[in-house]
Amino acid sequence: MSRYDVIVVSRHVLISMDATSDPGSIVRFGVFEVDLRAGELRKNGGKVKVQDLPFRALKLFLSRPNQVLSREEFRQALWPDGVFVDFDRGISSAINRLRESLSDTASNPRFIETVARSGYRWIAPIQVVSASDERVADQGIGARRPAQVEQVAVAPAARNFSLKKIWVLAAGVAVLAMAVVLVMKWRPSSVTSARNNSGVTAVTTVSAPSPEVEELYLKGRYYWNKRTPEALNHAVDYFSQAILRDPNYAKAYVGLADSYNLLREFASMPESEAYARAFVAASKAAELDPSSAEAHATLGFLYFWSKRDLAASSREFERAIALNPNYVDAYHWYGNVLASAGRSEEGLTYLNRAQELDPASPSIRADKGIGLVAAGHRDDGVALLKQMEATDPNFISPHSYLAAIYLGEMDCSGYLAEARAHARLQRDPDKLAMVQAAEKGFAAGGCPVMLRSILEVQKKRYAQHRVTAYELAETEALLGDKPATLQYLHLSLAQNEAALANLRACSYFRGLYTEPEFRQLVLDTGLPPLT
Repeated sequence: MSRYDVIVVSRHVLISMDATSDPGSIVRFGVFEVDLRAGELRKNGGKVKVQDLPFRALKLFLSRPNQVLSREEFRQALWPDGVFVDFDRGISSAINRLRESLSDTASNPRFIETVARSGYRWIAPIQVVSASDERVADQGIGARRPAQVEQVAVAPAARNFSLKKIWVLAAGVAVLAMAVVLVMKWRPSSVTSARNNSGVTAVTTVSAPSPEVEELYLKGRYYWNKRTPEALNHAVDYFSQAILRDPNYAKAYVGLADSYNLLREFASMPESEAYARAFVAASKAAELDPSSAEAHATLGFLYFWSKRDLAASSREFERAIALNPNYVDAYHWYGNVLASAGRSEEGLTYLNRAQELDPASPSIRADKGIGLVAAGHRDDGVALLKQMEATDPNFISPHSYLAAIYLGEMDCSGYLAEARAHARLQRDPDKLAMVQAAEKGFAAGGCPVMLRSILEVQKKRYAQHRVTAYELAETEALLGDKPATLQYLHLSLAQNEAALANLRACSYFRGLYTEPEFRQLVLDTGLPPLT
């Protein structure tokens, strides 16, 4: 066998892992080349910026050109075992960023072809240059074959034996490398003490992140704070990269959980999906570092909004504040929870404390605005939100909150203006369609026709599982149809929709407060009783 172990299949030449596993190899395709030793992608000799996960994906493609690679194969290549990230989103993001670096497109691919319901395939010819002997092997569809490389049709038994030896050796090397990494990683760098519920002090060893990992985490927080769909996806990428490099870094898991929580609000990720992923990530963070105020605060957020467990939520928030009395998000999120649980004035106290700790935070200011409205200070809350819109018209929350306020007051023109801005900034086609239907209805017959137009669209979307029963209940409540409202609320509870956490505080349902059936529904959701 030659060094390249070329396998001839029909008229296609496929390479085994040998050709690109040489750390000194250079792989060329089109105007690009990949230097495996330097870990660089170059175009016409100039370095192209590419992040780690897309580069790993590129190496996998180049090791197996013309083959359909499944998403599971990408998961195994991009992340080690035991790492928790959103694999589907991470793979899609890595492929998209790799295509951007290669100036490639999914609709007209030159390098990476999407194979429906199967995965991806590298379709361009490649040329591998070995630094050890400078011999060249051309691989791929339509590629020229160098004379010095013998093309051998490998018998199945011989090929299986060869691949088995390679994988056994690779597995042994991987286990040895992992053992070395774990020994080095778990040299205690800092020790934090955490007091458990029984009052016994438990000592947990927490590894300090490398500067590279900490930088990835900080970049993730930078984008997380921007609260736009694009920025939040960047945040997920950076937190995932931090976890890839240090699977024991608790803060990165907290960042990942916090990103999922906001993707639900700012990028239309389904609530059930967002909360489930966030809870797993936050629980992992608390397991890795029980003394993490960040992990406990995020769990407090999730216990209320995804499980409607106010007691568990309060315990987590109080634990977070005890661990770090200056942790802004604990005060911020706890204030929102208390407001939704019917304790509006107490919630404002926590929001004011959060604003003292971080006066520049736009998200705290926006939540304080809606909190003021919930506590009966309507004009002050609306004025604050309008001021925020004037300062930063592209920040989503003020538009969302004002749209909800105006709709509850039947200020339909004000609602339409804010709802249109919200849908545009969120880039949600369902919300845009809803606003367009509402505008047509309002032009035809004012608020009542507008609400019926919204309801018609919602029912179609509900049949497609794109709108919740809770949203239908809100619209029916605004139309004054109590039986239909209660029917949809029962459906919402049967489906355990996360939006029910807002049931007690939503002004749309005030006309039902005296109804025994509604009061029982509030209790059935796990929320405090109406007084």
